[in-house]
Amino acid sequence: MAVRVVIGAQWGDEGKGKIVDLLSSKAEIVARYQGGANAGHTICHGSTKYVLRLIPSGILHDGVKCILGNGVVIDPIALFEEMDGLEKMGIKMDERLMVSPHAHIILPYHKLIDQAKEKYLGENQVGTTKRGIGPAYLDKIDRCGIRAIDLMDYQTLNDKLQRNIGEKNKILKAFGAEELEAEPIIAQFAELGQRLRPLIGDVPAFLDRAIKSNKEILLEGAQGTLLDIDHGTYPFVTSSNATSGGACTGLGIGPSKINHVMGVIKAYTTRVGNGPFPTEFDEPFGSKIRELGGEYGSVTGRPRRCGWLDLVQLKYATFVNGIDELAITKLDVLDTIDELKVCIGYKLDGKAIDYFVTDGRVLDKIEPVYQSIPGWKANTSKIKKFADLPKKAQEYLRYIESFLDGPKIKIISVGQDREETLIL
Repeated sequence: MAVRVVIGAQWGDEGKGKIVDLLSSKAEIVARYQGGANAGHTICHGSTKYVLRLIPSGILHDGVKCILGNGVVIDPIALFEEMDGLEKMGIKMDERLMVSPHAHIILPYHKLIDQAKEKYLGENQVGTTKRGIGPAYLDKIDRCGIRAIDLMDYQTLNDKLQRNIGEKNKILKAFGAEELEAEPIIAQFAELGQRLRPLIGDVPAFLDRAIKSNKEILLEGAQGTLLDIDHGTYPFVTSSNATSGGACTGLGIGPSKINHVMGVIKAYTTRVGNGPFPTEFDEPFGSKIRELGGEYGSVTGRPRRCGWLDLVQLKYATFVNGIDELAITKLDVLDTIDELKVCIGYKLDGKAIDYFVTDGRVLDKIEPVYQSIPGWKANTSKIKKFADLPKKAQEYLRYIESFLDGPKIKIISVGQDREETLIL
């Protein structure tokens, strides 16, 4: 395994949590490099379901060290709720979680501004989770953010929060939202800082030593390629770099240290929130697939939009991330479908194009070109070997691999549970 990045190759919600959980059985360290508590990973072990929002999926394996890097924005209230919940479920947390001192902190004003802005935008809203992720990253870039290390020193925290809350109250007032009092927030986050203190560690130095010791390391991204702030379908994106390059800046690892990039894709496509979606299903077929696949956000419960697999988009994700391995999830959701379609090209203003376009205004005008593939009409959820899959399911998977012309399928998921998986 060496150092492997696991990324979502679509619009997020690809099932990365299950794949990281599987790979974590052989890993010693699992590190998350971006995003916040807006991202959810659902992992099923038998009858037990775990929903993780911040903590890497490796926490479910004894002895695995988990890391939240400087690229993550941390809501400490959500983090401690998650830690306490895992402890109650029998997952030991002692000295197993390390947090970068340079990770930025989500404050109450970030959430209020997020909510107020989405309300103000009305029909033009981005469709955020309203958990303060974007405003926290905005403060990071504006160089006025509160970092984890700031919670350790009361005077620093007091000075920064007094200034920030004064400024944010003007913004909240302009939106017609309730203003905040500084003192209760300062006291609350100073206390949270003391609980956070034992978790703080030098992440780049720790990972450097681990790499030199040939430890098995997984780097885990949240969201997906098309939600990347730079390479996604802007402005309907997240506020961080969800692509593989974000692992380097979000953890302090040089790119030459990464050995593999695994792209996780669904056997079809989904996205949540607003924005263009060329292969989106019409109704009622979209609702049928949503119910078959349980396509609702693990954190927000929001219904996901569903569509056919877009191979043009996946080819884009392959070269943007440097993907050399694929994990395909939810193949079983297509078990009952008579005829499948995959998008193999686009038409724009009547002209054929064979490349993905991230400009939302252009993407909205694109007409997908489909290749029809017969369905296999058989239950795949109990199958353990590729050779035992229905022949038409094998052909569907090999068609994907052939079109992408590079990355090889390594994992196929045919159900929620850890055991419902084919390892190639």
